[in-house]
Amino acid sequence: MPSLLPEGINRVLVTGGAGFIGGAMVRRLLAHTTATMFNLDKCGYASDLTGIERLGPEAVQRHQLLRVDLTDADATAAAVRQADPDLVMHLAAESHVDRSIDGPGTFIESNVIGTYNLLQAVRAHWEALPAERQQCFRLHHISTDEVFGSLGATGRFSETTPYDPRSPYSASKAASDHLVSAWHHTYGLPVVLTNCSNNYGPWQFPEKLIPVVILKAVAGEPIPLYGDGANVRDWLYVDDHVDALLLAATQGQLGRSYCVGGHGELSNKQVVEAICALLDQRRPAGAPHARLITPVKDRPGHDRRYAIDPTRISTELGWQPRHNFEEGLAATVDWYLSNLDWCDQVRERAGYAGERIGVGA
Repeated sequence: MPSLLPEGINRVLVTGGAGFIGGAMVRRLLAHTTATMFNLDKCGYASDLTGIERLGPEAVQRHQLLRVDLTDADATAAAVRQADPDLVMHLAAESHVDRSIDGPGTFIESNVIGTYNLLQAVRAHWEALPAERQQCFRLHHISTDEVFGSLGATGRFSETTPYDPRSPYSASKAASDHLVSAWHHTYGLPVVLTNCSNNYGPWQFPEKLIPVVILKAVAGEPIPLYGDGANVRDWLYVDDHVDALLLAATQGQLGRSYCVGGHGELSNKQVVEAICALLDQRRPAGAPHARLITPVKDRPGHDRRYAIDPTRISTELGWQPRHNFEEGLAATVDWYLSNLDWCDQVRERAGYAGERIGVGA
């Protein structure tokens, strides 16, 4: 079987591997490598293993779930010892801005304290490795473009953009980025960092914009559009992000950060209207779905615009997105229409019925 991993990388620990991006990473490595996968996840409200379980018995045999909350330092250290990894990819995070507005403490505990606990556990593991394994070992920390704050009408984020987080979520991720960088410079821990733009695609928990719009429209319910709908995001298809993460994790320069964006700048209103147009084609009985678009009060502290300049990862590592937004969105809409039962199941399990959250600033 062809491998996406270099020689010597046989045991991979992914934190947050039952989440959206982490799950996509676990599925890719199970399907296209022979590595043994250790999936450290606290199995919170948005966690789900269905996509991994659908890969079949051979892949599932190489997948081991370690149900651990990173805020538990002792359990985290024990999980790292059990996994004995050659590569750690740290994707576990509380990531929904709206939820961070209502409950910021959870984000500080998970994203800051959890990252600290992981760094300490990984550092102890790395320092105890024999020399040949030490040379191959890496920790890859995955973060967000939201740490950079809000852009005006022009310009794009890059690796030299000053940090300027505006929400409890982005502030907690900024703190975790700084911790990872400090453990590299102070202790020599071999790390790589990436900051990505908004991800979308199959298996995303239906609280984020694109799945929310699809499910609201299918149900004939009002589609909430925050404020004037002109807030701009740079949309990145999740499989393209996985491509970038694997390149950064295995070929990136130690101590270096890489910004990953999908060349997909669109306003929220444009995204919502594009989803409605696709649904008009696929479910004409409900057309025009755009009639359901309903402006609502804007989110507190809503950043106006994000955009990423991915020149570094493109020139140094050869990464380019394989999907444009139109292709990726069509594939995403079709996936959700074919998996409405899954959406119902995960929302019911999480006790979330699609209601708006994050308005209580």
